[in-house]
Formats: sequence, structure tokens, C-alpha cells
Amino acid sequence: MAVHETVSRVTQRIRERSRDRRALYERHMQDQYRRGVHRGELSCGNLAHGFAACGAEDKNQLKMMNSANLGIVSSYNDMLSAHQPFATFPEIIKEAARNMGSTAQFAGGVPAMCDGVTQGQPGMELSLFSRDVIAMATGVALSHNMFDATLLLGICDKIVPGLFIGTARFGHLPAIFVPGGPMTSGLPNKEKARVRQLYTEGKVGREELLEAESQSYHGPGTCTFYGTANSNQLMMEMMGLHLPGASFVNPYTPLRDALTQYAAEQAVRNSEPGGSYRPFWQQIDEKAIVNAVIGLLASGGSTNHTLHLVAMAGAVGLTLTWDDFTELSAVIPSLTRIYPNGQADVNHFQAAGGMSFLIRTLLDAGLLHEDIPTVFGGSMRDYTKEPFLKDGKLVWREGPTESMDPDVLRPVSDPFSPTGGLTVLDGNLGRGVIKISAVQPEHRVVEAPVRLFSDQGQLKAAFDAGELDRDIVVVVRFQGPRANGMPELHQLTPYLGVLQDRGYKVALVTDGRMSGASGKVPAAIHLSPEAVDGGPLARLKEGDVVRLDANKGELNALVDEAEWQSRELATTHLEDYRYGMGRELFAGFRSQVGRAEDGAATFGGFEAQELIEKDGQA
Repeated sequence: MAVHETVSRVTQRIRERSRDRRALYERHMQDQYRRGVHRGELSCGNLAHGFAACGAEDKNQLKMMNSANLGIVSSYNDMLSAHQPFATFPEIIKEAARNMGSTAQFAGGVPAMCDGVTQGQPGMELSLFSRDVIAMATGVALSHNMFDATLLLGICDKIVPGLFIGTARFGHLPAIFVPGGPMTSGLPNKEKARVRQLYTEGKVGREELLEAESQSYHGPGTCTFYGTANSNQLMMEMMGLHLPGASFVNPYTPLRDALTQYAAEQAVRNSEPGGSYRPFWQQIDEKAIVNAVIGLLASGGSTNHTLHLVAMAGAVGLTLTWDDFTELSAVIPSLTRIYPNGQADVNHFQAAGGMSFLIRTLLDAGLLHEDIPTVFGGSMRDYTKEPFLKDGKLVWREGPTESMDPDVLRPVSDPFSPTGGLTVLDGNLGRGVIKISAVQPEHRVVEAPVRLFSDQGQLKAAFDAGELDRDIVVVVRFQGPRANGMPELHQLTPYLGVLQDRGYKVALVTDGRMSGASGKVPAAIHLSPEAVDGGPLARLKEGDVVRLDANKGELNALVDEAEWQSRELATTHLEDYRYGMGRELFAGFRSQVGRAEDGAATFGGFEAQELIEKDGQA
């Protein structure tokens, strides 16, 4: 099946705009390879330090330069449900490597914070920046040059993008991403949302709310709604960085352990000593990045990835823009209904056919690049298969050719919607993104007076006082990366949902973020430039009428142009965002972070910056 012309055109455009930047990235990776991939380049003293703590068997193996040594980088901690299962993975990996005549070492850990814990708290202001900290921590872990390949153990929000960015800078190494899997299904998401809204209205107490939340988030594994964490897993599989079907297998099951074991064995095979050298930089190109975008759009995934994917692409020398998302969204159909876009969770999605069916229907329709190299060794067509245990041995067999539940998962020929779940908004308020897959068509256009807030905590007081009971566009500004680290504003969702249920036209506009579980109220987010950086949100005055039209991709303040341009920019006091809960440690991040549309990254543009500097010298 030929690739759809729009998919082909967008891919070619990314390739052409990134030509010089990508060429420089590839040259950097080739230079790193020539300088030596692994421990063979170390002095005897270096090497002795590198294996001093190993057992005799591993130490003897490491002295030999013809076997692979795998570096394990993990986001394990035992507080957070998604990361707790990784406790057992290193020993599984080490044993698998030994059985292949190789070794594995725990190279380093990366921080793994949870937006579910920090939601609405000061710690949330560190969340986005933790992505770049994780990238740097990955770089530190891999800097010892002891490794022939790496296994990345991560699953949630900023963790996988951070691991990807760090890995990209060590792209001369083969890399496999190893997920932990979702927790089993608990309290249905619809019931959880209902109790949250009742609590917001004062109809149930904290005890009832906590019980509902505890029944929903109840055990080891990733949260089962379709937010950023599960979007991460889908994207890794769409890029061929997971084993086929690895994304949504529950933790602490024989199949999960078998997949982890096989990932270690495959990493050995993919290493140079293993004979099938597949470095990361040769795997991840513009086709792989476009596949990730397509998967995100087809599944109605997290808006956070309009930041993360831009930054991830930049790490491999590619320039991805929000316009690429928009153009692809126009031809990529919505094929899933997973909460908040529906009532099913990711376990239901998996049972309905999961990744194998989703990838099959996109490939068969020419809406996915099939010819990308994968960690599995073949093409994306291998990812139409599912893993199973047969007599205790891991095998793959063809996945379903039809959806097992059309209320959850559909083919391209019968989509829930003909277009994707994300789109870009543009207008005199700047550029932003909106997730419309969970927004009913009748709520996608809102025109109403604004109510301005400079802190999300102010909204609750206004709601409780009845000041928001009208058609309204709620604007929460000074929430961008330079202002306060761009926290998620998910705690606003229940209040706005109540107003919508009361029959009012409601929308949110912000230069902050919303959760990957953004729901039924239209939310224009990531407005760029942000208010503190002179963005047009700072021009708004109380009572201005704003029109949000998600169908047309427009966001405008309906103010006379001459008056609009003559207005002074509003300011706010940001001192409260500067100290406490570690926020003072991130002052440098806030001062150097780029715009949301450029990925809200603190590193600069890697090769893009080098090219700019060379042009300046010329």
C-alpha cells in the first residue's frame, strides 16, 4: 500500500527543512562511533573502576571485548505505581544477558515524578522541567562508555520523552525501550469523574472522594486512562522502539517478564558484538517521528506531546512543527475511544485488538510508514503481531484483523471521526493547541466574555462565589514555562465541567498545560508566546469577548485592531512561584527555556544552534 500523499508530503517537508540539522546530527553520531562505542576504549584503570563491584562471572566476561554489555537506565521508585514494577526488571535483564554470553549493568536511575500526585501543588511547577533533568541524567548514566547497547525503563509523562532525548545524544548505541505496563482495571473512569464533580459541587465529602480515587488508582502499573503515560507507550511502539505488543501488558505477569527477558536478548543481538548492529540514530528519522504523530492523532492522545514530540524530534536533528500536526490531523481518522475520549480504559483497548489492530488498519490504509527499521529487526508490519506464551516460551502470532469491540477500537474504514483528535489554533491571541476528541461537536465553538486569572487557585474562589455562572471564556495566564514552569491545570476541569453541565458555553484559554486526560470542555492550551514573554494573552482585559472555533482552528479576541495593538501588556507578581518546594533550583531553567511551540526545551536547539553559530561566524 502506497503511503497517503499527505503523510508523504509532511514527511518530505520535515526532511527538507531539517536537511542541514539532521546531517550534522548524523555526523556527530558517526564521530561518536568512531571514537569507540564501548569499554574497549577505556584504560585499564577506567575499566577496573567500571566493573569493580561485579561478581566474578560478570567481571571475567567484561574483561573480554567480544561480548555485549547492556546499560540499564531506569525510572524505578517504589512510591509511584507506574515505576514500582521496574524493581524486578534489572535482575531479569542481567540473567538474560548472561544466558546470551553477555552482561548487563545498572547504569543509572532517573527521577520519576507523578503529575497525579503534584496536580495543583507547587511541585507541579517542576514537572515539565523534569523532562530535561531526566535527559541529562540519562546522559550521565551513559557517559561511562561501558556499554554496547542500552535498555530504557520508563513509562510516564516526562520520563519517556526525557529518556528518548538523552538516548538520542548517545545515538551510536542501540536502544530498546522497556515498559512496565498498566495496572489492572479498577473503578470505571466515568464513575470516578462523576464523584469528582459531585465533590466539586459540595454534594459528597472528602472521604467519598478519596475512596473513589483509591478504587481507581489501586495497584502497581500505569494509570489506565489514556493520558500522557499511555500515549508514551503507544508512540514508542509506533516508532519501533518497543517489542511488538509490549505496551499494554500488565505488570507482574509471566508475559510481562518474558517480554522484558526478550528485550535484553534482543538488545544483545542489536549490539555490534551481537552481529546485528542497529544504532538508535539509524532507527529514528523523520518517518519514525511522523509515525509517532500519526499514532497520537489516531488515538486522541495527550496534548503534552505537542511539546514533547517537538523536543524529541529536535534531539535527533529534526524540526517538527505544530503545523505538521495540523496537516496530518486533517487526514488521520480517530480510531479509539479510551477515557477521557470514551469510557473504556487501556486494558479494554488492549482486549479489543490493541496496538496490533491499530497499526494494521493504519498500515493497510497507507497512513503509516511501514519501512522503518525497528528494534525487533524487521519493519512495522511485524507490529501487527501479538506476543503470547506457548509452553512457557514467548512467541508472536498475527493479531486480530477485526476489532473485538467497535465501541472502543475501529478500522480506518469506519472511524469515530474522519480527522484526528488534536488541532492547532491560531489568531490574534497567539498559537496554541486543543484536544477535541473528547469535546462534543456542539461545544467546539465558544464566543463569550473572558474572566481573567493569573493563578489557578483563584478560580475556585470565583466558582464558589457564583461569579462564573454564565457563558464564559476562562483565561488563566502567566502559566507558561518562563513564568512558572508551565504546570498542568487539570484541577480546573471539574469546575469548568460543572458550568458546562449547567448549560453555559464554556472554554479555557491558557499559556499553561492541561493533563493528558483533558476532557469535555474545549481548552486552548500552550498559547505561545506566553504572557510573561510579551504574548498577546497579556493584552486581554476583563470582559473582552473571545471566540474559540476548534472547527476552523481559530482563537481571537474580538477587539478593534487599533485598540488591541495600542494596549499595554499586563504584568503579574511571580515571586510566589520562585521559592519553596525546590522551585529556586530551577531558576536557570525558567530563564533559558524556549517557547512552547519549540518544545519548551531548556537545551537550545542542539545542531540547530550549532548551525546558527556557524552562520554567524561566516
